[in-house]
Amino acid sequence: MRETQPEPKPQPLPQPSSQPKPERGLQLLPFLKPQPHPQALCQAQQQIPLQAQLQPHPVVQQEPQPHVSFQSESQAQPQPESDPQHLSQPRPDDDAKPAWTNNQRLLLLLLGSSICAAILGLVYYTQQTWVPGKVTECLSPACQRASARLSISIDPFTQPCDYFLFTCGSDRPSPATRGRQKGRGVSQQQRRGAQSEKTRGPEKSETNADNSLGKEEILDRRTTLLRYLREILESNSKSGSAVQKARTFYRSCLDTGSIEAAGAEPFHTLIQKLGGWAVSGQLNLPDFNSTLSLLMKEYSTFPFFNLYVGRDPNEIARGTTRKYIQIDQPDLLIPTEWNNKTQKSKAKTLRPFLKSCQQYLALLGAPSSSILHVGLFISLSSELAVASAPLSQRLLKGQLYKRMTITELQGLAPAIDWLGCLQTAFLPHPVSPEDHVLVHNLPYIVQMSHVIGKWFNKHELRSSGPLHTYMVLNLLNTFLPALDSRFAETERNFSVALGNTERVVPRWMQCVSETEKGFDTILTHLLHHNTAHREAEEIIQNIFSSFKSKIVELKWRDETSRQLFMNKVQSLTPRIWTKTEIPSEAELDQLFSEVTIGTHGYFSNYIQLLSMQQKRRSKLFSQTQEVDILSVTPFLSGNELIFPMGMFIPPLFHPAHPRAMNYGVLGSLIAKDILHLLLPDVHAQSETVQAVGECVWAHYLTVTETTGGGGASSLSAAQQQETWVQYSALQMALQAYHQSLKEHADDTSLSGLSHTHLFLTSFSQINCDSDPYREFMPFEPSFLVTVICAKSQLCPTTLQCPKNTQRRLLKTC
Repeated sequence: MRETQPEPKPQPLPQPSSQPKPERGLQLLPFLKPQPHPQALCQAQQQIPLQAQLQPHPVVQQEPQPHVSFQSESQAQPQPESDPQHLSQPRPDDDAKPAWTNNQRLLLLLLGSSICAAILGLVYYTQQTWVPGKVTECLSPACQRASARLSISIDPFTQPCDYFLFTCGSDRPSPATRGRQKGRGVSQQQRRGAQSEKTRGPEKSETNADNSLGKEEILDRRTTLLRYLREILESNSKSGSAVQKARTFYRSCLDTGSIEAAGAEPFHTLIQKLGGWAVSGQLNLPDFNSTLSLLMKEYSTFPFFNLYVGRDPNEIARGTTRKYIQIDQPDLLIPTEWNNKTQKSKAKTLRPFLKSCQQYLALLGAPSSSILHVGLFISLSSELAVASAPLSQRLLKGQLYKRMTITELQGLAPAIDWLGCLQTAFLPHPVSPEDHVLVHNLPYIVQMSHVIGKWFNKHELRSSGPLHTYMVLNLLNTFLPALDSRFAETERNFSVALGNTERVVPRWMQCVSETEKGFDTILTHLLHHNTAHREAEEIIQNIFSSFKSKIVELKWRDETSRQLFMNKVQSLTPRIWTKTEIPSEAELDQLFSEVTIGTHGYFSNYIQLLSMQQKRRSKLFSQTQEVDILSVTPFLSGNELIFPMGMFIPPLFHPAHPRAMNYGVLGSLIAKDILHLLLPDVHAQSETVQAVGECVWAHYLTVTETTGGGGASSLSAAQQQETWVQYSALQMALQAYHQSLKEHADDTSLSGLSHTHLFLTSFSQINCDSDPYREFMPFEPSFLVTVICAKSQLCPTTLQCPKNTQRRLLKTC
C-alpha cells in the first residue's frame, strides 16, 4: 500500500507570453577584474565605468558619460585668438579674460582633485573587498573536506580546452568511469575514443569507488541524501530511546550474517501463523476476507487492490482539505504489457516468471509436485492482469477518482468485504458504510471481484487453496528484503530476464530506505536538528529574487499570459519545509515506547516495521501536508513554493562552507528546479529561449570545432529550452551570490581562490549524471562557465583555449 494517490500529470502554471520587449542582458559586478594602481588612475584622469547591481526589477541601461579631459598648458590645443588672422583684431573683453581664465583653471583643478580623490577611495574599497588574494581562507573541518574534494576536480581556468568535452549523451562514460583525476582532464584522444568505449562496456573500477581522494564520485541528489542519513544512523552520538531504536533497526538490516544464518525459517513460521498453505500439504483453510484484512493491517501487503489516502483534485480548487480512502489496482507480480489493438493488458515473458516462481518455492522447501500450484498462481495472475491498465490509459479513459460510497462499492464488487477490510486497514480511523471512497480503475475492481468469486467456487480446486497461495506468494514478495541472499539473487535474475539493467543497490542504501519507511518521524526530527535553517532561507530568498528579475528579461509572445504568470509568481511565498510541530526527543520516545527492536533477528524487526507503516497510514487523514523526507526537489502547495530539508545537506550545502561554494553548487540546482517547475513550456512562450539557446550552442560549436570535437549544426526545441534553463540558472545563482556579498562582504574561500573563481569551479563539479533532464542537454553543463567568461570581466583569467582564434567573434549570450 502506498501512501500517496496516483495523480494525473500536474497542470503547469499559466504560461506567460507577451509582445516582444527589448532583451536585457544580465548585469554582473566586475569585482574580479584586475585593478590598475590607484596612482596610475589619477595620472590618467580616467573614469572607471561601474555596472549597476542587479535588482528584481528591469535593469535600466544608462548612456555612458562623456570623458572629461584635463590638460596642462603645454598640452593645450591652440586657442582661436592665436590665429595670425586675429592677432591684430582687438576684442572688447580682452582685459577681463586673464581673470576668467585663472578662475576657470582653478575650478578645473578643484574638480580634477575631487574626481581623483573619489576614484582613489573607490578603488581602495574595491581592492580591499573584491580583489583576488584578499579573501579569508576557511579552515573549518567542513571546509577542509570540501577543499579535498575540490582538489581532485578539474579547474576550468587551468584546463580551458577540454574540461567540458565529455557530453551528456548516449556515448558518455558510465558514472563509475567518470572520475577525473587532478591535473589530467579529458584529452581529445579520449573523446574520440568515447564511441568505441561504448561497445566494450564500462570499465570495472568499482573497487576504487570508495576512494574519495582518488576519484571524483558522481552522485545524484537522492543518493547524496541517503548517504547523509546513513551518517546520522551510523553515528554514536548520545540520543533518546526512539533514535536508538531506529539505529538498532538499521544495524540489524546490515547484519547479513544473521540474516543468512536464519535462512527461510522465519518465513515458514509466518506461513504457519496464517494457517499454513497447500504447497507444503498443510493447509487449515482460513476465511478469505479475514486473511486479506490481516495481510493489509499487519504486513502491509495488498494482493488484490491497493489503498491510498489523499484529497479529491476536484475539491482542491474549492479549498477543501478533506482526505479520502482511495482504491486502485495492485502492483501485480506477473509482468504485463498493454495491447493497443485489444485495449487490454496481457501477461508477457511467462517463461522467466515461471522459473522465478519455481525457484522461490524450492527455496521454501516445496516438493517437486508444487509445479501444480505454480501453474494455478500464474493462471490466476493472468486473469487479474487482463483488467489492469497503465496509468496513461486510465487517464485517457477518465477512470480516476470515481466517487462512490462503500455500500455502492460492495454492490459492484461483492467478493470483497469492503467495510471490514477498510476498517481493519485504517484502524483506529473510523470507517462507515456511507463514507465516500475514490476508485481509480473501477473496471478492474469489478473484474477482480468476479475472478475471485469464480476461483472460490471451483470445488475441484478447494483443496489446492489457489486464492490462499496467491496471497502467500504476495506476502513473500513483501518480505524479500528481510530474507537471505538466495531470494535476492532470484529476484535479481528475474529482473535481468525482463531486460532491466539497473545496478545492484548497495546494502546500506537499501537499509536506509527501509528504516525511513517506519522511522520517518525520527529521521525528520534528526534532519531538522541538523539543518541550517537561517542560511537555507537566505539562499532560497536570494535565488527566488534573482528568478523574478530573470523572467522580466524574457520576450513574452502574449501580454495577457505574461501578466497572469507574473501575478502568480508575485503571489508565491518560497520557504523551506518543516512540519508545524516536530516532536521533541522526549515526545518521540513516548511515541515509539511500544515498539520493540532487537539487536539480532532482522526478520522480526521487519515485521515491526510493517506494523508501524499501518499506524503511519491511519495518521494520513489528520496530516495537513505530507512531505516525503527523501524528497530533493521543490514543489507547489497552494501559494507556497516548498523546499524540502533534504536539499540542504553536505556536500551540496553546509553553513560552514564559503557562500561562493553554496551558491555555485546548491544555488544553481535550486535555480534549475524553479525554472523547470514554474516554466515547463517556456520555449513555446518566449522568443528569448531560442535566441539564447542558439547563442550558447554557437559558442560550443566554435570551441569544439577547434579542439577536434563538434556536434549537430542546430538544436531541437527541447534542447534549446534546457540550454536556456541551465544557462539562466547559472546566471541566477551568480546574481544571487552577488546579492549576498552586499550583506556578507567577508565571505571566506578555499584553496586561495577568489570568490567568483570558487563559485564557478564549484558549479563546474555539477554534471549531467546527477541531472534528471540530462537527455535534453547537448553538452556538459560545465561548459556554461566558458560562455559566462567569454565576454565578461568577472572571471579571474580568460577561458580562451590557446588553439581557438575565433572566440573574439562570439557575442555575449
